[in-house]
Amino acid sequence: MATDTIVFETDIKSLKFLHRGKVRDIYAVGDDKLLVIQSDRLSAFDVILDDPIPGKGGVLTAMSDFWFGKLGHLVPNHTTGIDPESVVSGEAERSQVRGRAMVVKKYTPLTIEAIVRGYIIGSGWKEYQRSGSLCGIKLPAGLKEAQRLPQTIFTPSTKAKLGQHDENISFEQAEKAVGGDVARQVRDAAIMIYTQAAEFATTRGIIIADTKFEFGTDADGKVYLIDEILTPDSSRFWPVSQYQTGMSPPSFDKQFVRDWLERQPWNKKAPAPRLPAEIIAKTAEKYREALRMLTGSAS
Repeated sequence: MATDTIVFETDIKSLKFLHRGKVRDIYAVGDDKLLVIQSDRLSAFDVILDDPIPGKGGVLTAMSDFWFGKLGHLVPNHTTGIDPESVVSGEAERSQVRGRAMVVKKYTPLTIEAIVRGYIIGSGWKEYQRSGSLCGIKLPAGLKEAQRLPQTIFTPSTKAKLGQHDENISFEQAEKAVGGDVARQVRDAAIMIYTQAAEFATTRGIIIADTKFEFGTDADGKVYLIDEILTPDSSRFWPVSQYQTGMSPPSFDKQFVRDWLERQPWNKKAPAPRLPAEIIAKTAEKYREALRMLTGSAS
């Protein structure tokens, strides 16, 4: 669960540091496992903001835990059930992982991201207005912004380095990147997970408009679901009660911050504008509300 401690960057001396991403800090646990810590950092337009969102790492961890448990029968994943506090030393390190970390199996991440879209919004809506297609997939004429798509679609992308932008690619390009068999497994798994999650979420008052998954493989080439899943950082969450087409619905995710940033005089390169206190507080509130609605748990 979320904690009151704000963690912008971690400093775990007892484990080998491996990587600091936009949100997660990763350490080695032996040769075959990883400690993944969800910080309170927030990125928008692939830029890490200077202002953390209090409790965010705890919300992301609790939500991923919930979904891994609920959907674990669909696709094998990287969870281990090991208590993160048991793999670090001393209270100073335990306080950095408490309620915001997972110990996971180490797999080789695929070089593509698996994006699934159930509604047309954001960059997809802009592309549709220009070309009548979404990530190269032709769509019917006359769709409105935020409308549910005739069918859920898989739109893979590249994985950009920190500070750069992911690029949408065709399924054929994804097949070339990871192999045809793996690409098909990822596509089918991603659509299946999204579909079941979206059906459940609507019963809790949330529409999952789109989401991003990551997959990895073991030494034998078997595919696993890795990273965080179905969180406000990797998905668009809309309240069912306020949903309508023809506009971008209010959201429980970081779109709230993106919308504020879009109104600022900013070129979408670091450094980003500093967030006002009320934007930080409202964003933290939106993350907690999404967790409460989906899982029934308070942050």
